[in-house]
Amino acid sequence: MRKFKGQNIIDFMEAFPNDDACKAYLADLKWLDGFKCSKCGYTKGCLRGDHGYFCYSCHHVESATAETLFHKVKFGVRKAFCIAFEMATLSKGISSVQMGKRYGIRQATAWHFMQKVRKAMESSEKWPMSGLVHIDEFVIGGYEERKQGRSYNTNKTKAIVGVEFSEKKNIKRVYAQVIDDYSSASFVPFFKKHIDKDAQVITDKWTGYTPLKKDYNITQIQSDPKKNFKKIHLIIHQIKTWLRTVPVHVSKHHMKAYFNEFSFRINRSQSEESVFHKVIERMVFQQPLYHKQIYRS
Repeated sequence: MRKFKGQNIIDFMEAFPNDDACKAYLADLKWLDGFKCSKCGYTKGCLRGDHGYFCYSCHHVESATAETLFHKVKFGVRKAFCIAFEMATLSKGISSVQMGKRYGIRQATAWHFMQKVRKAMESSEKWPMSGLVHIDEFVIGGYEERKQGRSYNTNKTKAIVGVEFSEKKNIKRVYAQVIDDYSSASFVPFFKKHIDKDAQVITDKWTGYTPLKKDYNITQIQSDPKKNFKKIHLIIHQIKTWLRTVPVHVSKHHMKAYFNEFSFRINRSQSEESVFHKVIERMVFQQPLYHKQIYRS
Protein backbone atom coordinates (compact mmCIF):
# COMPACT_ATOMS: atom_id res chain seq x y z
CA MET A 1 0.00 0.00 0.00
CA ARG A 2 1.03 3.61 -0.45
CA LYS A 3 1.52 5.20 2.98
CA PHE A 4 0.58 8.82 3.57
CA LYS A 5 3.64 10.84 4.56
CA GLY A 6 4.14 14.32 5.93
CA GLN A 7 2.13 16.89 7.87
CA ASN A 8 0.94 19.17 5.09
CA ILE A 9 -2.81 19.75 5.47
CA ILE A 10 -3.33 20.36 1.74
CA ASP A 11 -1.61 17.08 0.84
CA PHE A 12 -3.72 15.35 3.47
CA MET A 13 -7.01 16.72 2.09
CA GLU A 14 -6.02 15.71 -1.45
CA ALA A 15 -5.11 12.18 -0.32
CA PHE A 16 -8.38 11.75 1.61
CA PRO A 17 -11.07 13.76 -0.20
CA ASN A 18 -13.99 11.64 1.03
CA ASP A 19 -15.07 8.68 3.19
CA ASP A 20 -14.44 6.25 0.34
CA ALA A 21 -10.75 7.16 0.12
CA CYS A 22 -10.38 6.77 3.89
CA LYS A 23 -12.08 3.36 3.87
CA ALA A 24 -9.79 2.24 1.05
CA TYR A 25 -6.77 3.21 3.17
CA LEU A 26 -8.15 1.29 6.14
CA ALA A 27 -8.88 -1.75 3.99
CA ASP A 28 -5.34 -1.78 2.59
CA LEU A 29 -3.96 -1.70 6.12
CA LYS A 30 -6.39 -4.15 7.67
CA TRP A 31 -5.95 -6.89 5.09
CA LEU A 32 -2.34 -6.19 4.10
CA ASP A 33 -1.33 -9.68 5.25
CA GLY A 34 -4.44 -11.41 3.98
CA PHE A 35 -8.06 -11.91 4.98
CA LYS A 36 -9.46 -13.95 7.86
CA CYS A 37 -13.19 -13.88 8.50
CA SER A 38 -14.01 -12.57 11.98
CA LYS A 39 -17.12 -14.79 12.08
CA CYS A 40 -15.92 -18.21 10.88
CA GLY A 41 -12.15 -17.86 10.49
CA TYR A 42 -12.18 -18.71 6.76
CA THR A 43 -9.32 -17.14 4.79
CA LYS A 44 -10.81 -16.85 1.32
CA GLY A 45 -13.02 -14.08 0.04
CA CYS A 46 -13.03 -10.97 -2.10
CA LEU A 47 -12.81 -7.24 -1.56
CA ARG A 48 -16.00 -5.44 -2.59
CA GLY A 49 -16.38 -2.03 -4.16
CA ASP A 50 -17.39 -0.52 -0.80
CA HIS A 51 -14.07 -1.77 0.69
CA GLY A 52 -15.78 -4.47 2.72
CA TYR A 53 -14.51 -8.07 2.53
CA PHE A 54 -16.93 -10.84 1.50
CA CYS A 55 -16.30 -14.27 3.05
CA TYR A 56 -16.80 -17.19 0.62
CA SER A 57 -17.65 -19.55 3.48
CA CYS A 58 -20.26 -17.86 5.68
CA HIS A 59 -21.05 -14.94 3.30
CA HIS A 60 -20.34 -12.42 6.06
CA VAL A 61 -19.30 -8.98 4.82
CA GLU A 62 -16.82 -7.26 7.11
CA SER A 63 -16.39 -3.51 6.73
CA ALA A 64 -12.99 -1.83 6.78
CA THR A 65 -13.88 -0.14 10.09
CA ALA A 66 -15.22 -3.24 11.89
CA GLU A 67 -13.23 -4.49 14.88
CA THR A 68 -11.01 -1.39 14.86
CA LEU A 69 -11.07 1.89 16.77
CA PHE A 70 -13.12 3.29 13.86
CA HIS A 71 -15.87 0.79 14.67
CA LYS A 72 -19.32 2.42 14.34
CA VAL A 73 -18.01 5.96 13.78
CA LYS A 74 -21.25 7.86 13.19
CA PHE A 75 -19.94 11.20 11.91
CA GLY A 76 -17.99 9.91 8.91
CA VAL A 77 -14.61 8.27 8.46
CA ARG A 78 -13.09 11.33 6.79
CA LYS A 79 -13.84 13.52 9.81
CA ALA A 80 -12.37 10.79 11.99
CA PHE A 81 -9.20 10.84 9.85
CA CYS A 82 -9.04 14.63 10.18
CA ILE A 83 -9.27 14.45 13.97
CA ALA A 84 -6.54 11.81 14.13
CA PHE A 85 -4.36 13.88 11.76
CA GLU A 86 -4.66 17.01 13.89
CA MET A 87 -4.01 15.17 17.14
CA ALA A 88 -0.90 13.51 15.69
CA THR A 89 0.61 16.54 13.98
CA LEU A 90 -0.26 19.64 16.04
CA SER A 91 2.58 20.11 18.50
CA LYS A 92 0.40 21.84 21.11
CA GLY A 93 -2.68 19.68 20.70
CA ILE A 94 -6.28 20.82 20.37
CA SER A 95 -9.25 20.65 22.74
CA SER A 96 -12.44 18.69 22.10
CA VAL A 97 -14.38 21.99 22.08
CA GLN A 98 -12.24 23.31 19.23
CA MET A 99 -12.36 19.96 17.46
CA GLY A 100 -16.15 19.88 17.65
CA LYS A 101 -16.43 23.35 16.14
CA ARG A 102 -13.98 22.57 13.34
CA TYR A 103 -15.84 19.46 12.19
CA GLY A 104 -19.43 20.26 13.06
CA ILE A 105 -19.89 17.63 15.77
CA ARG A 106 -20.80 17.86 19.45
CA GLN A 107 -18.00 18.42 21.95
CA ALA A 108 -18.87 15.18 23.73
CA THR A 109 -18.73 13.26 20.43
CA ALA A 110 -15.35 14.79 19.59
CA TRP A 111 -14.00 13.98 23.06
CA HIS A 112 -15.26 10.39 22.86
CA PHE A 113 -13.46 9.76 19.56
CA MET A 114 -10.33 11.60 20.71
CA GLN A 115 -10.10 9.15 23.60
CA LYS A 116 -9.96 6.35 21.04
CA VAL A 117 -7.09 8.08 19.24
CA ARG A 118 -5.31 8.51 22.58
CA LYS A 119 -5.71 4.78 23.21
CA ALA A 120 -3.88 4.14 19.93
CA MET A 121 -1.12 6.49 21.08
CA GLU A 122 -0.43 4.36 24.16
CA SER A 123 3.13 3.08 24.56
CA SER A 124 3.77 -0.52 23.52
CA GLU A 125 6.22 -0.73 26.46
CA LYS A 126 8.57 -2.72 24.22
CA TRP A 127 11.31 -0.12 24.15
CA PRO A 128 12.17 1.18 27.65
CA MET A 129 14.17 4.38 27.96
CA SER A 130 17.92 3.90 28.03
CA GLY A 131 21.04 6.05 28.15
CA LEU A 132 20.66 9.23 30.19
CA VAL A 133 17.23 9.52 31.82
CA HIS A 134 15.98 12.20 34.22
CA ILE A 135 13.00 11.44 36.46
CA ASP A 136 10.84 13.69 38.62
CA GLU A 137 7.31 13.87 40.05
CA PHE A 138 4.69 16.59 39.84
CA VAL A 139 1.08 17.35 40.73
CA ILE A 140 -1.78 18.52 38.55
CA GLY A 141 -4.38 20.88 39.98
CA GLY A 142 -4.75 24.26 41.56
CA TYR A 143 -3.25 25.64 44.76
CA GLU A 144 -4.33 24.01 48.01
CA GLU A 145 -3.88 25.91 51.25
CA ARG A 146 -1.32 24.38 53.65
CA LYS A 147 -0.37 21.72 51.09
CA GLN A 148 3.20 22.19 49.89
CA GLY A 149 5.82 19.99 48.27
CA ARG A 150 5.16 16.25 48.28
CA SER A 151 1.96 16.36 50.37
CA TYR A 152 0.52 12.88 50.70
CA ASN A 153 -3.00 14.04 51.59
CA THR A 154 -3.48 16.45 48.69
CA ASN A 155 -6.50 16.00 46.41
CA LYS A 156 -4.43 16.86 43.36
CA THR A 157 -3.43 14.18 40.85
CA LYS A 158 0.13 13.00 41.39
CA ALA A 159 2.33 11.86 38.51
CA ILE A 160 5.87 10.76 37.70
CA VAL A 161 7.67 11.67 34.47
CA GLY A 162 10.82 10.42 32.78
CA VAL A 163 12.81 12.13 30.03
CA GLU A 164 15.34 10.28 27.89
CA PHE A 165 18.14 12.34 26.32
CA SER A 166 20.07 11.84 23.12
CA GLU A 167 23.88 11.86 23.00
CA LYS A 168 23.67 15.60 22.27
CA LYS A 169 21.52 16.06 25.43
CA ASN A 170 18.38 16.83 23.44
CA ILE A 171 15.01 15.46 24.58
CA LYS A 172 14.48 12.13 22.83
CA ARG A 173 11.51 10.50 24.56
CA VAL A 174 9.07 11.28 27.37
CA TYR A 175 6.71 9.11 29.44
CA ALA A 176 4.43 10.10 32.32
CA GLN A 177 2.22 8.05 34.61
CA VAL A 178 -0.26 8.73 37.42
CA ILE A 179 0.91 7.56 40.87
CA ASP A 180 -0.95 7.12 44.15
CA ASP A 181 1.74 8.69 46.32
CA TYR A 182 5.46 9.45 46.42
CA SER A 183 6.61 6.13 47.83
CA SER A 184 9.03 3.79 46.09
CA ALA A 185 6.17 1.27 45.76
CA SER A 186 4.29 3.79 43.57
CA PHE A 187 7.41 4.46 41.48
CA VAL A 188 8.14 0.79 40.73
CA PRO A 189 5.41 0.24 38.05
CA PHE A 190 6.69 3.25 36.09
CA PHE A 191 10.28 2.01 36.24
CA LYS A 192 9.26 -1.49 35.16
CA LYS A 193 7.30 -0.19 32.17
CA HIS A 194 9.57 2.54 30.91
CA ILE A 195 13.12 2.36 32.31
CA ASP A 196 15.86 0.03 31.10
CA LYS A 197 17.90 -1.38 33.98
CA ASP A 198 21.09 -0.23 32.26
CA ALA A 199 19.88 3.38 31.94
CA GLN A 200 21.78 6.14 33.71
CA VAL A 201 18.97 7.53 35.85
CA ILE A 202 19.29 10.94 37.49
CA THR A 203 16.79 12.04 40.17
CA ASP A 204 16.67 14.50 43.03
CA LYS A 205 17.34 13.40 46.59
CA TRP A 206 13.80 12.35 47.46
CA THR A 207 14.01 9.23 49.66
CA GLY A 208 11.37 7.40 47.58
CA TYR A 209 13.98 6.68 44.91
CA THR A 210 16.57 5.20 47.28
CA PRO A 211 15.09 1.65 47.52
CA LEU A 212 15.11 1.38 43.71
CA LYS A 213 18.91 1.66 43.59
CA LYS A 214 19.24 -2.08 44.14
CA ASP A 215 17.67 -2.71 40.70
CA TYR A 216 18.48 0.47 38.75
CA ASN A 217 21.51 2.66 38.14
CA ILE A 218 20.26 5.76 39.97
CA THR A 219 22.26 8.85 40.87
CA GLN A 220 20.61 11.35 43.20
CA ILE A 221 21.61 15.00 43.15
CA GLN A 222 20.29 18.12 44.84
CA SER A 223 17.61 19.76 42.69
CA ASP A 224 18.39 23.33 41.69
CA PRO A 225 16.01 24.92 39.13
CA LYS A 226 18.73 27.32 38.03
CA LYS A 227 21.42 24.68 37.45
CA ASN A 228 19.94 21.25 36.76
CA PHE A 229 16.78 19.37 35.71
CA LYS A 230 15.86 22.34 33.49
CA LYS A 231 14.54 20.27 30.59
CA ILE A 232 12.42 17.90 32.66
CA HIS A 233 10.94 20.89 34.48
CA LEU A 234 10.16 22.39 31.07
CA ILE A 235 8.35 19.16 30.10
CA ILE A 236 6.34 19.25 33.34
CA HIS A 237 5.42 22.88 32.64
CA GLN A 238 4.31 21.97 29.10
CA ILE A 239 2.13 19.11 30.38
CA LYS A 240 0.43 21.34 32.95
CA THR A 241 -0.05 24.19 30.47
CA TRP A 242 -1.57 21.83 27.89
CA LEU A 243 -3.95 20.25 30.42
CA ARG A 244 -5.22 23.71 31.38
CA THR A 245 -6.67 23.99 27.87
CA VAL A 246 -8.89 20.95 28.49
CA PRO A 247 -12.40 22.37 29.09
CA VAL A 248 -13.46 19.70 31.60
CA HIS A 249 -11.97 18.14 34.71
CA VAL A 250 -9.58 15.32 33.87
CA SER A 251 -9.97 12.43 36.31
CA LYS A 252 -7.11 10.11 37.31
CA HIS A 253 -8.66 7.43 35.10
CA HIS A 254 -8.58 9.65 32.01
CA MET A 255 -5.22 11.26 32.77
CA LYS A 256 -3.42 8.23 31.35
CA ALA A 257 -4.98 8.88 27.93
CA TYR A 258 -3.82 12.52 27.93
CA PHE A 259 -0.32 11.44 28.91
CA ASN A 260 -0.42 8.99 25.97
CA GLU A 261 -1.13 11.82 23.56
CA PHE A 262 1.48 14.18 24.98
CA SER A 263 4.20 11.51 24.97
CA PHE A 264 3.31 10.22 21.50
CA ARG A 265 3.76 13.63 19.88
CA ILE A 266 7.17 14.17 21.48
CA ASN A 267 8.39 10.61 20.96
CA ARG A 268 7.37 10.65 17.29
CA SER A 269 8.83 14.10 16.58
CA GLN A 270 11.82 12.47 14.90
CA SER A 271 9.58 10.55 12.50
CA GLU A 272 7.19 13.31 11.44
CA GLU A 273 6.82 11.90 7.92
CA SER A 274 5.10 8.74 9.16
CA VAL A 275 3.35 9.95 12.31
CA PHE A 276 -0.19 10.00 10.87
CA HIS A 277 0.18 6.60 9.22
CA LYS A 278 1.43 5.13 12.51
CA VAL A 279 -1.66 6.42 14.36
CA ILE A 280 -4.03 4.98 11.77
CA GLU A 281 -2.14 1.68 11.73
CA ARG A 282 -2.45 1.41 15.50
CA MET A 283 -6.15 2.26 15.36
CA VAL A 284 -6.76 -0.48 12.80
CA PHE A 285 -5.11 -3.15 14.93
CA GLN A 286 -6.71 -2.10 18.24
CA GLN A 287 -9.96 -3.68 19.39
CA PRO A 288 -13.03 -1.39 19.47
CA LEU A 289 -13.30 0.86 22.52
CA TYR A 290 -16.83 1.17 23.82
CA HIS A 291 -18.66 3.81 25.83
CA LYS A 292 -18.45 1.99 29.18
CA GLN A 293 -14.72 1.42 28.79
CA ILE A 294 -14.05 5.09 28.07
CA TYR A 295 -16.28 6.62 30.74
CA ARG A 296 -15.42 4.20 33.54
CA SER A 297 -14.39 6.29 36.56
